[in-house]
Amino acid sequence: MSINTRTKVILDAWFGRLVVFGLNIAARILGKFMNIDHSLDKIPEKIVVCKFLGMGSIIQATPLLQSLRKSFPNAKIYFVTSGGNTKLLQLVTTVNEIWSVDDSGVSTMLSSTWALLRKLWKAKPDLYIDLETYSYYSTAVATMSCARNRFGFYRAERNIRMGVYTHMMFFNARAPIAQSYLQMARLIGCREIINDLYPFAVDANERLSFRSKTEALMGKALASYIVVNPNASDLRVERRWPWENMVKLIEELSAKFPDFTILLIGAANEKSWVDKVYSALSETVKTRVFNSAGQFSLNELFALLSEARLLITNDTGPMHMSFSLRKPTVCLFGPASPTQYGQNPNAYGIYKNIYCSPCVHDFLSPPCKGDNQCMKMITVKEVSELCEHVLLNDSISPDDFRDPHMRFTSQDGHGSLGVVLRG
Repeated sequence: MSINTRTKVILDAWFGRLVVFGLNIAARILGKFMNIDHSLDKIPEKIVVCKFLGMGSIIQATPLLQSLRKSFPNAKIYFVTSGGNTKLLQLVTTVNEIWSVDDSGVSTMLSSTWALLRKLWKAKPDLYIDLETYSYYSTAVATMSCARNRFGFYRAERNIRMGVYTHMMFFNARAPIAQSYLQMARLIGCREIINDLYPFAVDANERLSFRSKTEALMGKALASYIVVNPNASDLRVERRWPWENMVKLIEELSAKFPDFTILLIGAANEKSWVDKVYSALSETVKTRVFNSAGQFSLNELFALLSEARLLITNDTGPMHMSFSLRKPTVCLFGPASPTQYGQNPNAYGIYKNIYCSPCVHDFLSPPCKGDNQCMKMITVKEVSELCEHVLLNDSISPDDFRDPHMRFTSQDGHGSLGVVLRG
């Protein structure tokens, strides 16, 4: 039986909580008898980093991976994730091995989880860093890994996780997510912190491949182009800007910049939404807009974004890919804050900061039940004008969208702020 993301989250909230509650009791009892040394003085030889969901979050975790590699050059770094993220992580050379869980169905998830646990028990990791902030399933896997030191994020409403991690870091929803991850590196003892996203390499063959596909689609060679991503993953569909607004924006940009081709992108499972946007365009505009949803592999999408003049996107995976490639990116934020996910030198964010946003940090289902006013309040006019400024290289700067810098260490420059101590 296959399960979608929403069902996974609901099962995790109910069944996963019971499992973690039991593991919490067991971990505390065993801890009293085994008297394990959880100090961080020993240089780790085997490190596990775990992030099951969110391609964008995994890209934002690459500064952590690079910092770990820089500080512990001889350590083996394993990354635990869901099967859909394997191809992305194969591009990150700082990771030695990728261990994935097949979460496409209940039976495959159970069997692959058992296989994962056997690998963890065999490896006997020194450190297990769990980057999931809400998942009880992830907490259960971290606990059953039997790693000597287990790191996790603390949230008040998830306080039953306190007993199963040996070290907990306060999860600050106001901090850039990459910096929240890097707090783990500071806690472990990394003194040289790498803040840049991993520089994903784009292979020449992938460039040829995506150009071949676009030329077949368009019937001509691809020149200067803008990429538009109207999608958001099913984890939070509320992040979508209304499709009618996307249509109006594309119509305006096509009129203002007739020399640019516009490419619509999307994964295969997002094609119907992209088709809806494309179908609503006028016949004249369709001659300069092409629907490439479902056409590209992950590597080809990196190649496509690497040569784009601009990406216009909701807050989702391709936005983070564009950040890593250092491309100008107009980002539309609503249920999540640009403070957490949009802090990048090439990000031009639009965010209304309404009373109920950012709701994603506190609710399984948004209070609005999908009536995402935070996205609906973003006007076509302001997005169009911002795109125009970026394309014309006007005086507008990404710095106009920055928040004041946050401190991550204590006053003497050492010591990771935000560690939550067990009571």
